[in-house]
Amino acid sequence: MRQATVYIDQEALQYNLNRVKQLAPTAKIVSMVKANAYGHGVEACLAALSSSDAFGVACLEEALEIRELGYEQPITLIEGIFSDDEMQIIIEKKIECVVHHQQQLDWLLAHKDAYIAQGLKVWVKLNSGMNRLGFKVPEIIDVINSLKAEGFTCVLAMHFANADAENHPLNEQQKNQFLDVKEACAPIMGSCCNSAAIFKWPELNFDFVRPGIMLYGASPFADKTVHDLDIKPVMTFTAEVIALNTIQAGESVGYGSTFVADQAMDLAIVSIGYGDGYPRAFPKQNYVAVNGQPTRVIGRVAMDMIAIDATGLKINLGTEVELWGKNRLVDDVAEANGTIGYELLCRLSARPVRKLK
Repeated sequence: MRQATVYIDQEALQYNLNRVKQLAPTAKIVSMVKANAYGHGVEACLAALSSSDAFGVACLEEALEIRELGYEQPITLIEGIFSDDEMQIIIEKKIECVVHHQQQLDWLLAHKDAYIAQGLKVWVKLNSGMNRLGFKVPEIIDVINSLKAEGFTCVLAMHFANADAENHPLNEQQKNQFLDVKEACAPIMGSCCNSAAIFKWPELNFDFVRPGIMLYGASPFADKTVHDLDIKPVMTFTAEVIALNTIQAGESVGYGSTFVADQAMDLAIVSIGYGDGYPRAFPKQNYVAVNGQPTRVIGRVAMDMIAIDATGLKINLGTEVELWGKNRLVDDVAEANGTIGYELLCRLSARPVRKLK
């Protein structure tokens, strides 16, 4: 059987959750498990994240999956509901929503009594400069005060656009707007810290933090590794060697013959490709790990196979190759591919087998 395997380390996931608790000891933790827990598999990850205070998802379908698995913690729909008929479902299932435009407010007010009776909070989104979702100042102050007057319990929510950048001027603008609105609407609970902000600005942790990528053991910073942050990779992505070849100087490898050997070398063919979600572009040289040691990927990534440099290595048929994990960090693979670890984790296909490590 073809072996492309995603191993999930639940102990590493618990370790990373405990890091959040260390960094934000007074805040409640809304663990982000959207996009199938960032590609890791939501069922396995929920088991390791069960001590979270709440969960965050992008849409109702993701929230209902959590409820079907038996978890009763609060769930927040970070994009809110998409139609009025979803409101009755979230009330019945005790799912909280973000509101970020007038139509969502209208739907919420139409179901006011039932929503409040369930003890559900309303997360009101501030657009402080990212310009995706949310109400701008001063409109958001009127929205929050109106909701509070109707009897709703509100959380002021915001998302940083550049929390991973040390000195971006928008950071101060966003912080100041959030603090100004929070003061104008006091008393009100607040939530603005994603993974990067949890590390950078402990004074902004407030009532709820929303860790995402740090839970899964990838770095939110381009200039800091998971080792710098004391978090552990949760996913190890592997495949096996299915063929061994020797080529001579002048021979090429793979589609487009983009790699031409300048000397005799050994190759190993590995059963992985972009059909599994392994990236193809690689403007920079990429590596995998064999027995903990790095070795080059040779030529183009195909749908089902890659070639790696096996020269001088102890590689046999069936040798396991780490595509990313503890030895070859997903952030390093992403950097070589001109992207971010988030994307690589989330776009894995269903073809690799998922296993607990």
